[in-house]
Amino acid sequence: MPLVDLARDMIADAILGGSSYAKFNSANAHIGVGDSSAAFASTQTDLQAATNKLRKPMDATYPQRSANVITWRATFGTAEANFAWNERGIFNALSGGQMLSRKVVSLGTKTSSASWQLTCTDTVVLV
Repeated sequence: MPLVDLARDMIADAILGGSSYAKFNSANAHIGVGDSSAAFASTQTDLQAATNKLRKPMDATYPQRSANVITWRATFGTAEANFAWNERGIFNALSGGQMLSRKVVSLGTKTSSASWQLTCTDTVVLV
């Protein structure tokens, strides 16, 4: 999972019982997609797309966790995110907030002729 530096800080805070960050639970978690193919950098705090980007809240019952694997899922309707999907990120707010992870991946070009459901899995591994 390509975690950003802020995610590292959130994990350390959580281990110590802190509450400095909003949770990535069903009430707060969002998947964002954008059209930028800029390389991942751990210092990034948002998707890199200038204008073609959109965050969507989780579908019902998501996120889900099984041991150290987190599954995120959101559905983008026909009128939403109609552009090339080249990056995805996990956030704890519809706007602003914190980005947990960002991945550069070409997922295709969404058009208004279809709704897309994006499912992402992140495996938390400590090295």
